[in-house]
Parts: sequence; structure tokens; C-alpha cells
Amino acid sequence: MSFWRKIAGLAARNLDEAECDVCPPGLPGEDPAFSTAVTALGAKLAKADGQAQAGEWLAFSEVFHADEGSEGNVRRLYQLARQTTRGFEGYARRLRKRYHACPQLLEDVLDGLFHIATSDGVVTSDELTYLERVSELFGQSPLVFRRVKATHMGPEAGDPYAVLGVRHDASDEALRAAWRAMLSQAHPDRARGRGLPAAFVEVAESKAAAINAAFDAAMRERRDWSLKGAA
Repeated sequence: MSFWRKIAGLAARNLDEAECDVCPPGLPGEDPAFSTAVTALGAKLAKADGQAQAGEWLAFSEVFHADEGSEGNVRRLYQLARQTTRGFEGYARRLRKRYHACPQLLEDVLDGLFHIATSDGVVTSDELTYLERVSELFGQSPLVFRRVKATHMGPEAGDPYAVLGVRHDASDEALRAAWRAMLSQAHPDRARGRGLPAAFVEVAESKAAAINAAFDAAMRERRDWSLKGAA
């Protein structure tokens, strides 16, 4: 199933569900404003690193597959939009305005854009800045962006969420539960209770310290983001 049909089906399935509780203005695949905005965002992303390559069009076509009969129009719009990154924010705002009640659909669009960015094997800092700005304009939290980024590029070294084995946008309760469960399993007293040598106890102590540090780092980030949001 193509990405285009996937997201069209997503909107149709979720009209009465919590993640899409307000009817969107038509299915994405049937909404000209949707196809125009997505095509422009993909094309302008291809230009974000300073050069729009043919391979990025192929990557775009893999995930944002136009319906039969409209390929020519989509290709022409893509070629025009990729001349500059200017104007991408307006397209992102348009998508949020029309599909704000379907956050999963907007996340799927961000997923597709990441696919384009990684198609040449290297994601530049300019491309990451572009993607992060699109995510912000979609109304997504930094934790959602971080999770999607990790899905495509892998977690950063020392990522506390990777250490704890939870999604970046997991609730505070889920984060705390994962921390407690891992700490219980890794606690040095367990190693001592099993009569393991001192070296094994030291390993357990190091692991427990890493788990505690990861939890503290994740919670500190969340507090900082919360304070920035309230400012």
C-alpha cells in the first residue's frame, strides 16, 4: 500500500475515534490543499541542504504516491517548489489548520519527510532544522519529533529514553514505571543476594547509576520544556 493511500485510509478510519474527533475537510488523497502542501514540503526539504537531487524525487515518490492520473501535476509542482525553501512554513501551517484533529496523520507526513531526508544516506543540519520547524508548525511536541527522528536516524549517544527502553513521548507515569522496573532488576543488592563476585556487584552498581542518570535527565528535560512552554 502506498503512503498516499495509507494516510487517506487513516483519515477515513479515524473520523469517530479519539485521535481524529473532528471530521477533516475530506480525505487527504482527495483534498487538493493536502496534496499541494505535502508536495511542496517534500520538494522544499530536498532543497534545504542546498541542492535538490533526483534521488530525493524518487524517495518522495515512494512515500507520497499520487493517485493515477495526477502524477504529472504532482511532478510539475514538485519541480517548481524545490527551487527554494521559501514559503514552506505557510504550507506546514495549512496542513495543521486543516488536519489538526488528526495528529497521527500529521506524524505520518513527518515520517515521510524524514524518509526523503535520509534517502541519500546523510541528513544535514539544515535538513534537521527544516524538519524540526515543520514539526513545530504541526503543533507536535519536542518529544514526538525526537521519537520520529530516532526511528529514522537511531537514538543519539546517551539518549536517556533509549537507556530506559521507552518512547520519547511516553507519559511521565510510563517513564517512571520503566525506571523502577529496570532499577529493580539491576539493583546491586540482587547481585549480592545471589552471591556473585565483587566484580559483578560493581557492574550492577554502574548499571543502576546509568538508569538513575537516564531517568533524571529525561525528567529534567521535560521540566525544562514545560517551563519554556509556559513562558
